[in-house]
Amino acid sequence: MEVVNALGRRKAAVARVFVSEGTGVVTINKRELAVYFPSSILQYIVKQPLEKLGVAEKYDIKVNLDGGGFKGQAEALRLAIARALVKINPEDKPALKAEGFMTRDPRAVERKKPGRPKARKRFQFSKR
Repeated sequence: MEVVNALGRRKAAVARVFVSEGTGVVTINKRELAVYFPSSILQYIVKQPLEKLGVAEKYDIKVNLDGGGFKGQAEALRLAIARALVKINPEDKPALKAEGFMTRDPRAVERKKPGRPKARKRFQFSKR
């Protein structure tokens, strides 16, 4: 099997994933998964598509992660892994889609408006 690549985005985070046959090692920006995401919850989010299909020990994953915060990065990575697994085996798509792993979450930060401190917040009103 050759290397399969895929892209995942969430908020401002972009994850480029390269999946090859191996022993289940996930390397993010040349660091181990447990080092890059110390939180077990974020590690769980990243591994969800692999665990769902039961192929966690079958593939080595190299990741290029850029932008956003750690939660956005973890969810971008989950989408990228799911897309790569579907490229490898298209029959897996319905199972991953049912769990919501194939959907790009479109929610992002609303832009700041002029005359306001943030997107919707207003400056304090003074009658006198």
